[in-house]
Amino acid sequence: MSVTDASELAGRVLTEVERAVVGKADKLALVLAAVLAKGHVLLEDFPGLGKTLAARSFAQALGLDFARAQFTPDLLPADLTGSFIYDQREGRFEFRRGPLFTGLLLADEINRTPPKTQAALLEAMQERQITIEGETFQLPAPFHVLATANPVEYEGTYPLPEAQLDRFLLRVSFGYPGAEQEYDVVARRLARRREEIQLEQVTDASGLLGMQAAVEEVEVDESIGRYCVDLVTATRRHPDALTGASPRGSLGLVLAARGFAVLRGRDYVIPEDVKAVARPVLSHRITVRPELWMTQASGERIVDAVLSDVAAPPTLGGRRS
Repeated sequence: MSVTDASELAGRVLTEVERAVVGKADKLALVLAAVLAKGHVLLEDFPGLGKTLAARSFAQALGLDFARAQFTPDLLPADLTGSFIYDQREGRFEFRRGPLFTGLLLADEINRTPPKTQAALLEAMQERQITIEGETFQLPAPFHVLATANPVEYEGTYPLPEAQLDRFLLRVSFGYPGAEQEYDVVARRLARRREEIQLEQVTDASGLLGMQAAVEEVEVDESIGRYCVDLVTATRRHPDALTGASPRGSLGLVLAARGFAVLRGRDYVIPEDVKAVARPVLSHRITVRPELWMTQASGERIVDAVLSDVAAPPTLGGRRS
């Protein structure tokens, strides 16, 4: 699949998803860019803003198998991975697969389950495999995790450790809609006269793999790569940061920018692509100094500061072959 074909197909996917998730085109584009870059996304926002709907809509439009795991304090790792069950008729243990064996997993309220269960996702997200009782099982391709987290009601929650946050390519917040957009949600619900909305399947798993292969062909000039490294290095030197983004942040910037470039119909990355994805890629990888927790200091503000301070390379002109 060429980059042009991938861009056209991705545009159709976004158009279809926007039928369900109203007024969030820029945020949905970021989520799809992460999927095209073979990454996982953390959707962190208040309840009722369409996080679950967005995940289900992407699964429908992309033609992926969909599974939802509701993370609760009593959820066990085996509830995600599956386990060996003894078959009395056959006289042997048989592996029963859990919800991880899917194309797109919605990990709903991921911060409401203990670290032991959260850690069950680490191998799956990074290696696309799970290991149970010494036996390794490959997950289907493509495999993506869209996790949701509630930024309020911290009582009874388990904050994600930095090691797991780092596995998410992007952290995206939808935010509240405007008045007209919110009325559009109400009007659409009244017009269809039912709760659920059924979207058309635009592509399938093999089509998504083709789009992801096209993203791998997107050219990244050395100046762009060094710009990404300079941005990440600057987060480590910022006075408000206890720890800045790791080298995985530099790689994440490049990968997400390539996915974003495909959405814009280009087979090369420009500085504006990097700037578009910098906040969702880097902000959750930065730890603010503890003495600043009660101030307005945040990962987002640090990223905004380094974007202002670090000079971007000249925009590349023309289309690369």
